[in-house]
Amino acid sequence: MKLNKDEEKRFLKAKHKVQRIKIFYLHVVLYVIVVALISYNFYILEEGPYTDNITGINVSTLVLWTVFICIHGWTVFKGRLLFKKSWEDKKIEKILKEKENVETTFWE
Repeated sequence: MKLNKDEEKRFLKAKHKVQRIKIFYLHVVLYVIVVALISYNFYILEEGPYTDNITGINVSTLVLWTVFICIHGWTVFKGRLLFKKSWEDKKIEKILKEKENVETTFWE
């Protein structure tokens, strides 16, 4: 009975993590779409009485959303995007095995 509850907890935790990653990727897609639209707006923007206001709003939107998406990514992946601890351990173990193979096969 205890095993089933542990498995259920692990399943719910994994499901929650996948849901958070899915929401983050949707957030990134929406961000890319909005950046493309704002870039197009910069391209077609003509001189007028409100050009500076529109440019300021667009730039502030880009900057703030970039900060928010970086924070969102950091919280979803917990700051371990590239080099996780398990990766480091696997690499160290692989290098040690290579050294052992070189040392043992060299004199045989």
